[in-house]
Amino acid sequence: MSKYNLSKTSTRAPEKLDKLEIKEKTLEYIARIDELQNILYAESKWSLLIVLQGMDASGKDGAVREVFSAMNPQGVMVKSFKKPTKEELSHDFLWRVHKYVPKRGMIQIFNRSHYEDVLVTRVKGIIDDDTARKRFRLINSFEDLLNEANTKILKFYLHISKEEQKERFQDRLNNPRKHWKFNPEDLKTSENWGEYEKYYEEVFENCGKKIPWIIVPSDQNWYKEYIIAKTIVKTLESLNLKYPKLQFNE
Repeated sequence: MSKYNLSKTSTRAPEKLDKLEIKEKTLEYIARIDELQNILYAESKWSLLIVLQGMDASGKDGAVREVFSAMNPQGVMVKSFKKPTKEELSHDFLWRVHKYVPKRGMIQIFNRSHYEDVLVTRVKGIIDDDTARKRFRLINSFEDLLNEANTKILKFYLHISKEEQKERFQDRLNNPRKHWKFNPEDLKTSENWGEYEKYYEEVFENCGKKIPWIIVPSDQNWYKEYIIAKTIVKTLESLNLKYPKLQFNE
């Protein structure tokens, strides 16, 4: 039995936290990310892969916009993995992912990722449990390979409640500026909420031992952004990044 239980995991920030204070700290972390990313790019020794997963309307796009807005665009890239194309389906399921992993010096964000191939594919009955277990092993090997190549991986699950998702869907319908974000297909997430939670828990259990998942309470965007920014700063600082020394040609 999985040690994870999303239905009993809070989707909100601890009540004792001061929202304004947390937002100020987040801005400090974002400024620090900008500084560290510059050194990461200059040193070109490490790279960082950030995986963002979550239910529809969990705030993945918002996290990308808010947390990474101050960064030098030369050093960060974003890729979203949607329904595989005909060409992608003719290869192994990780083929389309591997070519977007970050080279050294870069930060790559996956807004949805290779984990879609063991989540939505199971809910829709495209793959069975045996295939999913095989893919878990392959994903772990894939991430081990990246880790050996000096790519640090951070995996965030943006955890929202079903009630919050419903409010966000309604906001997309009410706000003309957000109409483009509404997709009737997204409503099926709510219909299959329990299945998605079950399969996410299996992902955490099977693909989280070496590189653990960070479950981020995301009903409140200010807290979600704080957790993500803080974790990124901590990770980059752990690399002991340094600007290259000045060199002269003899």
